[in-house]
Amino acid sequence: MLSLLGFSMVAVFMYLIMSKKLSPLVALTLIPILFGIIGGFTSSLGPMMLEGVEGIAATAIMILFAILYFGVMIDAGLFDPLINFILKVVKGDPLKIVVGTSILSMMVALDGDGTTTYMITVSALLPLYKRLGMNRLILATVAMLSMGVMNITPWGGASAMAMAALNLEASELFIPIIPVMGVGLVYAITVAFILGRKERKRLGVVQLDNQTQREISAAEEVPAYRRPKLVWVNLLLTIILLVCLILDFVSLTILFMVAFAVALMINYPRMSDQQERMAAHAKNGLAVTTIVIAAGIFTGIMSGTEMIDAMANTLVSIIPEFMSPYLAVIIAIISAPFTFFMSNNAFYLGVLPILAEAAQAYGVSKVEIGRAALLGQPVHVLSPLVAAAHLLIGMVGIQFGELQRYAMLWAFGSTIVMTIAALIFGVISIG
Repeated sequence: MLSLLGFSMVAVFMYLIMSKKLSPLVALTLIPILFGIIGGFTSSLGPMMLEGVEGIAATAIMILFAILYFGVMIDAGLFDPLINFILKVVKGDPLKIVVGTSILSMMVALDGDGTTTYMITVSALLPLYKRLGMNRLILATVAMLSMGVMNITPWGGASAMAMAALNLEASELFIPIIPVMGVGLVYAITVAFILGRKERKRLGVVQLDNQTQREISAAEEVPAYRRPKLVWVNLLLTIILLVCLILDFVSLTILFMVAFAVALMINYPRMSDQQERMAAHAKNGLAVTTIVIAAGIFTGIMSGTEMIDAMANTLVSIIPEFMSPYLAVIIAIISAPFTFFMSNNAFYLGVLPILAEAAQAYGVSKVEIGRAALLGQPVHVLSPLVAAAHLLIGMVGIQFGELQRYAMLWAFGSTIVMTIAALIFGVISIG
């Protein structure tokens, strides 16, 4: 009975958010409460929800401050020298332009926001693609491949939801997967090299006159909040933050809180400027963190009522035993189509907990399942359910179907390559 109630709750939740009848925040909060009442758990729902929210509070805080930190870095102009350098180096060589696109998009994607990544990358490089007559599908594909890997960061959304759903710390789920992300980024640059070489063969290297280069490199009016004199200070601060993140000697939550406070103090000492920058990024921060906190209610009720255990037992009885050693690999592969056809919210908060609980019955840890489930993100960013993807195709001037046909194999290849890397590095295992 509990299993049926649990699967019904997940099905209703997924239907409501995929059909856009309810927002993820509302569905995550109200649907589990409704099914908890139906199951007769009314008197104990409060403690269950509180326990769930307390379990993911640190993760939600970390995500908020990570978004604010990288938002301030973009505002201050940390990536401006990189953009100018790429524009200066690539000149009229299609191969250099495409590789430069890949490097720029993965650097900007450090903030985990697809919208920002696509806006900066396309704004900087689309004039070159147009001037040389290059295939704009390549621009969109290369930017998406980089974003698909960088979307695995906890502040990018997918990892945050996986951590919330499985009640894991970033040190458990994310830190071990960093080398796998490195392999994914090398793959993205390799694809850029292959596509760029084809464009160079098709178009040749075009010599741009000085006037054209000035037009292409002409920056927009510099906003008042740019801090060009502090680029090296901001770069050093970011490097220190990333090194501390990898060393994992302090909680990521504390790291980002401290780094954001230092960044704000250095770049915007005036109180009014600080408030302005925080307000500018509040929308992005709230969009992710409120969902993660609401997920605490969802997972708290699923665990407290033991629905998740009953659902897992049902799933275990269905999965053939010979497949059990390969569950992590299977989930890594199927996470690609799952997150393409459904939102990250639906997959990580609705489906992943059931898969992880079932896998534990076969001796596969939930942290391995969580890591495996992140490897489909390069395909996920191609989904029409991703709002940033619509911005990208609009800015580049292409059709969604064109991009999917052109980029899908490259994106799925990224998932395969990262899955193999995860096995080699022991991030996931067989048997």
